[in-house]
Amino acid sequence: MRPPIATSFYEVIVAVHIMAVVIAFGVTFAYPFIFAVGARTDPRTLPLLHRIEYTIERWLINPGLLLVVVAGIYLASDAHQWSEFFVQWGLGASIGIGALVGSVMIPTAKRAERLARVAAEGPPPGEPGADYLALARRLSATGALLSLLVLVTILFMVIKP
Repeated sequence: MRPPIATSFYEVIVAVHIMAVVIAFGVTFAYPFIFAVGARTDPRTLPLLHRIEYTIERWLINPGLLLVVVAGIYLASDAHQWSEFFVQWGLGASIGIGALVGSVMIPTAKRAERLARVAAEGPPPGEPGADYLALARRLSATGALLSLLVLVTILFMVIKP
């Protein structure tokens, strides 16, 4: 005889919280590899890669981040943990991530797409110029910061300092 499955609504929301983080931010850790392969294989793919990048940010990361925050608010409220550092850090990190995605990542990826498209369409078609490379560095640096922020936040959520 199988034991009954017993779980609480709180545990389900914890799972939703974790799933939302994985869904929203998992792909961002692959961006450096995706862009490196695209740039080396055929620089003409860069406009499409940037369009994919900001589309993911708009339609996957932002809604996923919202779900992370809503689930986190429920969890902190239900467990009466609003005074805990890890809760305050998580809320602050979520606001920071949302602000950077909306104010830096999406607009910069759109500008990078335009510059990469101009370079790809030529004449002559070729490598993007210095303006594009500056935008790519900004995207890379901000993306690395966001990835670090996600990882540190996960660490704080697990160890609850």
